[in-house]
Amino acid sequence: MIEQTIIFSQIVIIDIIMAADNAIIIGMIAANFAPKNRKQIIMYGVLAALLFRIIFAFSATYFFAFPIIKIIGGLLLVWVVHDLKKDLFENKKIKSPTTKAKEPSYIQSLYKVIFADITLSFDNVIAVVGASKGNAPLMIFGLLLSVILIGTMASYFVKHIQNHKWIGYIGLIVILIVAIQLIISGLNDYGVLSINETFKRYF
Repeated sequence: MIEQTIIFSQIVIIDIIMAADNAIIIGMIAANFAPKNRKQIIMYGVLAALLFRIIFAFSATYFFAFPIIKIIGGLLLVWVVHDLKKDLFENKKIKSPTTKAKEPSYIQSLYKVIFADITLSFDNVIAVVGASKGNAPLMIFGLLLSVILIGTMASYFVKHIQNHKWIGYIGLIVILIVAIQLIISGLNDYGVLSINETFKRYF
């Protein structure tokens, strides 16, 4: 009972921390759209997060045997950061009160959400599966909790980002840090870089 309580607590903490990155990206992408489309972006983002977490839960060890996946995922996140910066801070110039800000491409934004879900689902699944120590019900609980947290945090984030641009800058920095961690971790696996033992837990 005590062991299960400890595992349960670890999974909850892992989900709270790791779902935040996913939620920030979905929230930032959705913030560029009208309320109706925002809800759709968040909904698709949450559904994609659930789908990829289920897939990776059964194949996480196999996928993580390929460092190139981490590097590609990190580079995709760098691309997402670049595009989000333009969408949030460069394409919102309104010339008159009657001029509406042009929304970015809906399809391209969905692609960004899916790329983010694929990339960030890796780490979340690995952490939850590892913490569950073979306990299937706790593993399933952990994966479902992470998806619920992504949806609620993304909805909260999208409500505040348009009125507080500094939140957007913090979000971009968080995503960029995750991207750099993935790239460095992949290069370390290939032996291109060597990470000091003290800092390995961050990668």
